[in-house]
Parts: sequence; structure tokens; C-alpha cells
Amino acid sequence: MRTILINCSPKKRFCASAYFLSLQRLFVKGEKVKETLRTKADHERILHQLEKADSVVFCLPLYVDGIPSHVLRFLEEMEAFCKKNDLHPNIFCIANNGFIEGRQNEPLMQVLEHFCIRSGLQWGGGVGIGGGVMLNVTRIFFFVEIALLLVNMLLSGTKTGNFFPAAPLKSFAENVLLLLFFNLGVLFYLSRMGHAINRGVPFGKKYTRIMLPSFIFILFADAFFIIASVLEGGIFRGWLAKKKIDG
Repeated sequence: MRTILINCSPKKRFCASAYFLSLQRLFVKGEKVKETLRTKADHERILHQLEKADSVVFCLPLYVDGIPSHVLRFLEEMEAFCKKNDLHPNIFCIANNGFIEGRQNEPLMQVLEHFCIRSGLQWGGGVGIGGGVMLNVTRIFFFVEIALLLVNMLLSGTKTGNFFPAAPLKSFAENVLLLLFFNLGVLFYLSRMGHAINRGVPFGKKYTRIMLPSFIFILFADAFFIIASVLEGGIFRGWLAKKKIDG
């Protein structure tokens, strides 16, 4: 069995799509090929991979309640390519957005489902994930926790000879369990979809979100996006940035 896992985020690094695709890969058996779709230059390479694919997993962000435009252009070429070569892989999807509701991804899912009907491909379904940006941040915190633990172990070992201090280890375990809990819904549904991919059967459309109360999510999301926007040059990407004056 051969599965093509396509990261469709236009971002080059630290994107949520890459994170969720790496999780999905854990639950898929057989040959797994990771691809990145960002520009037209990627089209020919990915289309070539489809020739022997049993399943294709598109992992992409929700843009204006739909599919990013660069992915739409690829789907047009993919439709023609699959019809010309009589290809019928199973198509699955992992969609994520910055809102907390996973069902916000429903329009995106419908576009891919209709694409499959039009192209004669097998629609396998997918997972719609809410709070994708915040879930992506949890993996950064995970590596920070590991770094802090190693520093504490080194300092403890240097000062006392005990390289396995109880307090830092307990704190690390608690924080890792908390981060795991936040991702619980995603892990559950991606594992189930992985089982469907391995069997070559439809999965249907499932929706999940970060395991966090909505009112807490909103507070953290507002703070995060304000800080991120300021660092990009303004409260809403440009309000505080230097303006070029014509003439």
C-alpha cells in the first residue's frame, strides 16, 4: 500500500498542516511519501507520485471558508491527470483552522468531496480540526519542556550528583500529560482515519478541536494573535508599519 501525504500549507516552516500530517503518518502503514505543495513548480513532481498511489491525504488550512487558491490550481491539473491515466486513489483530508469549532472546515470538505465526484476519484472523508494554530503551538511547548528538563537534570547532577531530580521530572510529566490532553481529540480521529486508510475504506467526515474550554481559548487566542500581528508590523498587519508616501 502506498500513501501520499501532502502538506498544502503555503507557509515554509512551523505550519499546523505539517504538524498534523506528521501525526497522521504515525497511524498509516505501508509506503508513505511526504510531499509539499506550495507553488506550481511542485505540481509535476506530486502528479508523478500519484501514478502508484493507493491513497492521498491532503492536509491544508481553511482560507476564507474554503481551499487555498494554490491548491485549487493543483486540483484542476490533478483531475485531468487522473482521468488521462485512469487513476482512482482514495482521497482523504485533514483540514484545520484558527477558530475553535472544527465544523468550520465543512465547506472545505465539501469542495474536496465534489472534486472527487467530478474527477471519478474515491472520496474517503477527513478530519476537520478547530484551534489548529494553538495545537501547533503545543508542540513548541513540548520541545521547550524537554529543554528545561535537560537543563534542570544537568544542574542537579552538577550540584548534587543526582541527575534525576524528582521535582523537575514530576513537573515535566504533568505538563506533557496536559499537552497530550489538548491533542486528545486530534489523536483519536487521526488514528481512526489511519485505520481507514490502511484498509482502503471510507472514513466519513469527523470534527474535533483543541480540548480546551471555549472561553479560555478565546482569551489565549486574542492575546496570541495580537502579539503575532504586532510583531508582523501592526495590530492588523500594517497599522503600525511604516507607510510609503507616493510622490
